Amino acid sequence: MELLDNLSLGFATAFTLQNLLYCFIGCLLGTMIGVLPGLGPIATIAMLLPATYALPPIAALIMLAGIYYGAQYGGSTTAILVNIPGESSSVVTAIDGYQMARRGRAGVALFTAGFGSFFAGCVATLVLAAFAAPLAEVAFKFGPAEYFSLMVLGLIGAVVLASGSLVKAIGMIVLGLLLGLIGTDVNSGTARYSFDIPELTDGIGFVAIAMGVFGFAEIMNNLEQKEKRETFLDKVTSLWPGKEDFKRMIPSILRGTSIGSILGVLPGGGAALAAFAAYSVEKKTSKHSAEFGKGAIEGVAGPESANNAASQTSFIPLLTLGIPPNAVMALMVGAMTIHNIQPGPQVMTSNPALFWGLIASMWIGNLMLIILNLPLIGVWVKMLTIPYRHLYPAILVFCCIGVYTVNNTNFDIFMTAAFGIAGYLFFKLGCEAPPLLLGFVLGPMMEENFRRAMLLARGDFTVFFTRPLSLGLLIAAAALVVIVTLPAVKKTREEAFVEE
Repeated sequence: MELLDNLSLGFATAFTLQNLLYCFIGCLLGTMIGVLPGLGPIATIAMLLPATYALPPIAALIMLAGIYYGAQYGGSTTAILVNIPGESSSVVTAIDGYQMARRGRAGVALFTAGFGSFFAGCVATLVLAAFAAPLAEVAFKFGPAEYFSLMVLGLIGAVVLASGSLVKAIGMIVLGLLLGLIGTDVNSGTARYSFDIPELTDGIGFVAIAMGVFGFAEIMNNLEQKEKRETFLDKVTSLWPGKEDFKRMIPSILRGTSIGSILGVLPGGGAALAAFAAYSVEKKTSKHSAEFGKGAIEGVAGPESANNAASQTSFIPLLTLGIPPNAVMALMVGAMTIHNIQPGPQVMTSNPALFWGLIASMWIGNLMLIILNLPLIGVWVKMLTIPYRHLYPAILVFCCIGVYTVNNTNFDIFMTAAFGIAGYLFFKLGCEAPPLLLGFVLGPMMEENFRRAMLLARGDFTVFFTRPLSLGLLIAAAALVVIVTLPAVKKTREEAFVEE
């Protein structure tokens, strides 16, 4: 009954004209960004963060959330029709989706992606609503020691579940933690690692590092890529699948939704990991495994359901514990901080309209996506005829204006450009940027909670091991480290991220 009361408050908040408008804008922008290759939700949210300053907090968060799950949905359109994954989580959709298009089944593939995303989004929203309140109650029992241990678990999880080299992921996390130390000391109030540069006494700007590493670096990387133009838009005839298609897709959608709902909550998880995991499961469980890579409908249904479910359940640890499980949620922490909202369990009690309004807007957003996207398939594909070299100057100008408006200083633009070059080098070296952003966001929070715990315990380090919750979290972190070093797990992890 309490859940129904909370959801009714959420829908009453989300159904205002202003919030519906910003939900629509977020879904529309997210789909456009998902369609355009290279510019994923991370870069887009980083670019649009300054634009949300003038918006009310609820409208701003609803719009940014719409961009996130809209991008997961939009990436499938070009992955299927043009074989260009607009988003990293759409890489596996392109494997079988594009082959379906080549066989004249582009419409069925697009319907499967849309239906799977809508179903998974609705289920994940219910999961979020059902588990948010109990988790928030648990979070109120957390003290500084528990929060520190939780963040340690989060960072180790981000390393374990990151694709690519473990050593590089650890290096990026450590670099992020070090960058987070720049600024003013929490206790003494003295400047540290600022090198006598006045602009660094408050630390490196969150928008500058996010927009540089993701926005500027993506632009430089995209300019190197050759543009493809082959499209199967003329083969989009019937969108409606046959009876056999439904029999094959429904179990895949259910499995993908389950996988995405679980992996979205895990630290370091997110939509890309869920999509890869769902594809691996479908390939091993399907009776039509020989068709995978040649146009299997399960290869579209499973990953698309998983990535949309994961994009929404990743809000659970953010809203209940205040801990971002992935880079996009780290950006959402930045957005909440901009609007003077402290992410964590107190949001539910101090601002229930925002908490439940955001959850309700996700269901509305999923409905908007399914209505918005299928009729506009032709428009999205037409956008790809614009050469990227004509788009990037406008994107760069927009980025620079956004960075400048944060503090009205040129220093932030130079800082963003420097991080853009660094992000481009990271890409060339095969180092992933998301762990760096997680380390940067969690670093100051870890330091603050560590110092607070030590102050309360009068310098006794055993406080982290004598409190049951803290000890349990540290044991879970140690178990993750042990598990990932096992040969069988290490091999499975490497196979999961191989782009076929």
